[in-house]
Amino acid sequence: MRVLLQRVDDASVSIDGQIHSQIGTGMLVLVGVGNDDDENDIEWMVKKICQLRIFDDENGVMNKSVKDINGEILVVSQFTLWASYKKGNRPSYLRAGSHDITIPLYNRFCDALSNEMGKDIGTGVFGAEMSVKLTNNGPVTIFMDSKNKE
Repeated sequence: MRVLLQRVDDASVSIDGQIHSQIGTGMLVLVGVGNDDDENDIEWMVKKICQLRIFDDENGVMNKSVKDINGEILVVSQFTLWASYKKGNRPSYLRAGSHDITIPLYNRFCDALSNEMGKDIGTGVFGAEMSVKLTNNGPVTIFMDSKNKE
């Protein structure tokens, strides 16, 4: 499982010009599910996201998690995180999970993240053409791969 997360002041996802979901201060999480991802990847990623200390404390030091600040999370599916670009100029997505793998894992990931946060999270719509807007704070942008834990 691959995630690109951004610390945001606000973020939203729109479909057909209508806002589907929006958040205030927190994280925009773009998530890509791979062919060999499973529940273990979800569990590790959810804990890492919720405990990652990327928000400033009273001294301006990144020492607080999204849970510590009672922040919000918006999750958007993003199969292009699995792009392979080494051969030619057209990316290949062969390592991205197929729909029968990805949709259930994406939904379980969102549910697990909501449970860990103790509140609802915002989401996009899997497979929809979406417009994502955000105000990146910092900017802070972090890439994580559940297969590269060390």
